[in-house]
Amino acid sequence: MDMHTLTRELQVKNSSKIVMLVADGLGGLPMTPGGKTELETAKTPNLDALATRGVQGLSIPVKPGIAPGSGPGHLGLFGFDPLRYQIGRGALEATGIGFQMKPGDVAIRCNFCTIDNSGKITDRRAGRISSEESAPLAISLRQIKIPGVEIFVEPVKEHRFVVVFRGEGLSGNVKDTDPQAVGVLPLDPVAADAASQKTAQVAKEFLKQAKEILKSEKKANFHTMRGFAARPDLPSYEEVYGLRAAAIAVYPMYRGLASLVGMDIVGTATTLQEQVQVLKEKWNDYDFFFLHYKYTDSTGEDGNFDEKVKRTEELDSCLPAITALNPEVLIVTGDHSTPAYLKSHSWHPVPTLLVSDCCRPDPHTTFGETSAITGGLGQFEAQYLMLLALSNAGRMGKYGA
Repeated sequence: MDMHTLTRELQVKNSSKIVMLVADGLGGLPMTPGGKTELETAKTPNLDALATRGVQGLSIPVKPGIAPGSGPGHLGLFGFDPLRYQIGRGALEATGIGFQMKPGDVAIRCNFCTIDNSGKITDRRAGRISSEESAPLAISLRQIKIPGVEIFVEPVKEHRFVVVFRGEGLSGNVKDTDPQAVGVLPLDPVAADAASQKTAQVAKEFLKQAKEILKSEKKANFHTMRGFAARPDLPSYEEVYGLRAAAIAVYPMYRGLASLVGMDIVGTATTLQEQVQVLKEKWNDYDFFFLHYKYTDSTGEDGNFDEKVKRTEELDSCLPAITALNPEVLIVTGDHSTPAYLKSHSWHPVPTLLVSDCCRPDPHTTFGETSAITGGLGQFEAQYLMLLALSNAGRMGKYGA
């Protein structure tokens, strides 16, 4: 039986509240053998207090040994099998900024980058160019014209923007042009199947014209294209869990993913403190709240251990305001691990903490990778986290006679 068939049958409506706080890339590694991870190094009195009340373990985002992107990582947390439901990053990014994708559209998440005189990439994110600098550059690409295709270009945030191709005969199975390295040339867009040949050709022409438009820029003098994707078809939280769900996220991609699973995107917060304020304001309107915190991921990707520690402490500081609302279930987790040691997403299971009045606490009084290894939740696939959330909230009936 499909898991969502089960949740449709067993869902129970009540007035309980569930908060899922996702610290992107939360899991880490020690920088030296025998040392502590970022989470274990950080001073986290509030997480430790919750650990004393709650139960912890390690969630496996996709399967053991698989390092996921943010899309699959979040889908698992939301209770969707990330191997069954595959969403390209472009669709997430486009939906996240409110772009209404139509059937047959192909969306691409693009990153401004810096190339040298030989065309090799020297900075994959154009120095993390500010939104104020990048937005006019993205808008300048709207002058690109390609016969037979309607083109939409939308600024997103910092070095990111979205391109959507609309026309006949387009499909989203095209490989990324970001080589994930510096000192090398960007890749050509290559179709992975016959149905995507036209999309690859359109992308190639778009890149050619973009390079000409951007050539005089010092930082953002080119861009890469990632996550070519059509709009996916996903059942909603209301349908499969009986929950009115809200997403409070700063970055568009995560708002997009939440929107695709039927969450309402609420508030216009730009800081964690503002996100918690939105949570308070919307508390009576929803049953489930997804709060997304980005900076534990970006600091890990930068290889900045100390900064990831600081960002983890910032996350900890927001918890008293959340617990003051007395949610029946509070979950703190990540969509994947991003150890500063590796400077990338990794395959390591993610520390996960669940607190409720009926969660059967384990003996741990701190929250970190080492304690999570022997925590009461054990190691489990992230797609089952929503079942635990629902049951702890009294929202799941009994299965079978």
